Amino acid sequence: MPVEKSPQLNLGHLATIAAVFCWSAGNVVVAGTDLPGLQIAFWRLVLGGVLYSTVYFLTGRRVSLKKIRLVALPGILLGLELAVFFTALRNTTVANATMIGTLQTIVLLAVAARQFKESVTRWLIGASLVAIGGVALVILGASDELSWSPRGDFLAFAAMILFSAYFVAVKNVRSEVDTFTLQSVAMLVASVTVFPIVAIEANTFAIPFPSLKEWVLLFVLLMVPGTGHLLMNWAHLHVSLSFAGVIMLAIPVISSVGAWLFLDERVTIVQVSGMFIVISVLILVVKREAQMAVSVRNS
Repeated sequence: MPVEKSPQLNLGHLATIAAVFCWSAGNVVVAGTDLPGLQIAFWRLVLGGVLYSTVYFLTGRRVSLKKIRLVALPGILLGLELAVFFTALRNTTVANATMIGTLQTIVLLAVAARQFKESVTRWLIGASLVAIGGVALVILGASDELSWSPRGDFLAFAAMILFSAYFVAVKNVRSEVDTFTLQSVAMLVASVTVFPIVAIEANTFAIPFPSLKEWVLLFVLLMVPGTGHLLMNWAHLHVSLSFAGVIMLAIPVISSVGAWLFLDERVTIVQVSGMFIVISVLILVVKREAQMAVSVRNS
């Protein structure tokens, strides 16, 4: 499925970058709470599913069985990814899980070239590898825990594959489902998918209900990283999968800066060096994509 060639391509770039900032901010918010990770994922999905669906029906929209079938797979993959990733964090270090997550860029570049017939050049592959090296400096420069956990690292790898599959699944159906329907149905399906996993972890089907303070946190997560999903879901129709995959390498960098600003986490010289490498490479990628967009419009 070719990327839509239209003047909206630049808006797609901006939406993708904004989504990355939203997801990065969400990581900082989650780091500042004691609510268990799986419960954060579940209740955020429930809240999002209820609120989006309410707005959806109040605005006179109705969802067909065909659209539910189309969005079912992305929703299931989203729910499984969240559950597996948060489980991985209980079995391995954050550094390991985050580093393994950067492999998503390589997976998406491969899928972009093979399935979507995108032009993935040697330059883009080289730039991605340099940026991944920079991310490694950002993550490992902050960690005193360099350990090997076969089970935890395998789960982190599985989460990376699931999130990559979610990206591809959304891009596959995006031309047939509008953004708001995709967001609303996917959150409901994901919450149903995560429920039994959370219940098993909590050892009860009566999952603890969040406090008022925790609901405020969940609402913030819905408004910030949740909006990131909305923006990326829209952008999938207007940007290449390879561009989205590479830009996501900025998330560990932006999250580290946010943690330094708001959570008083230290930033080392090694991390700053890695941040400089990542941001420099991504600026080059964005400039190159902008130039290609101008060429497409002028052709």
